[in-house]
Amino acid sequence: MDFTAPVSRFMTHKLVTVIPGDRLTVVKEIFDNQRIHHIPVVKFTTLVGLISKMDFIHFIKGHAIMPHDEVTEQNLLEKYTAEDIMTKGIATLDSGERMNVALQVLSENLFHAIPIVDDGQLVGMLTTLDIIKVLVEEDNARIKAV
Repeated sequence: MDFTAPVSRFMTHKLVTVIPGDRLTVVKEIFDNQRIHHIPVVKFTTLVGLISKMDFIHFIKGHAIMPHDEVTEQNLLEKYTAEDIMTKGIATLDSGERMNVALQVLSENLFHAIPIVDDGQLVGMLTTLDIIKVLVEEDNARIKAV
């Protein structure tokens, strides 16, 4: 991996996003049907928050439902919105930042995704999975060359 390359070379460009007012039914559907673990919350193309799959699971489990309660998981999903559970004030990088900087940020913090923002607009996401995929591809290429 070229640690001096820009993060734009490794980031995911096509993102699945939600808006702050989207109900958690939408968030659940995305997590259930997409192979992603982080959903950016945007107003137009401006990042306002991030929901991780763990944030979502902890929220639902935090409202544990007893069999005799009238409140069901579906009620929670319909009552609350993305804005209610999103993490705000997310660390971001711009697409021209070098990979070594992104790796340093990921290693020093307890999150596994960095939104990539250029001029205030969300343009991608760099996750630990993106990095692992690059390393696997490079290793496979190395093995084939031998």
